[in-house]
Amino acid sequence: MLTFLALTSVVLLGIVPEQSQAIAIYTGWERHALVGSDIRLSCSFFSWRWTSEDVTFSWTYRPDGSRDSISIFHYTGGAAYVDNKGPFRDRLEFVGNPGRRDGSILLKNLELNDNGTFTCDAKNPPDIVGRPSSVRLLVFEKVPIQAGVITGAIIGVVLGLLVLIVVIYYLMRFLVARRVFSLSVSKHGKKKKEGSQQRQGPVPPADPSKIKV
Repeated sequence: MLTFLALTSVVLLGIVPEQSQAIAIYTGWERHALVGSDIRLSCSFFSWRWTSEDVTFSWTYRPDGSRDSISIFHYTGGAAYVDNKGPFRDRLEFVGNPGRRDGSILLKNLELNDNGTFTCDAKNPPDIVGRPSSVRLLVFEKVPIQAGVITGAIIGVVLGLLVLIVVIYYLMRFLVARRVFSLSVSKHGKKKKEGSQQRQGPVPPADPSKIKV
């Protein structure tokens, strides 16, 4: 009877489907690019399980001013599929590494009409429950003033720190050299004084008989 119960438990445990856990998906928040340039949109995920051979990645695109999203890319079964009718049919390349949980894509030769929101979804069976992550793309004809100001400010701060470090370095070298020189002069003067006293010898005591009263 016990043997029968044990076998029944093994069979039941074997047919119970493995429970899925939540999967966390990550993308950037906002990306800026210039017309005619290329940009990489990153997508990765966290899962408590090993990367499955059935891992999938999906990208959708919603243009600015539109409520509808269109599918532009899908990875499944070890193969990548690009939508052959969408706006990125000839300008999208899969550059991710599914084995490392990377589902990134590369958009080429950007246009102003490419502004919009890109959403990535990933599945790592049995972990298939997760919230897709979105990144907004802003394409400019030239570097926006705000971005230029921020970039200039960052460069200015970095250069200022470098100059400050160099000044502090040479100041410390000067102070150390000055201290060493002062110690050397003090030590040399002390030795010279001691040598002079040794050459003069001790002063003889005065003869009391020669002292005038």
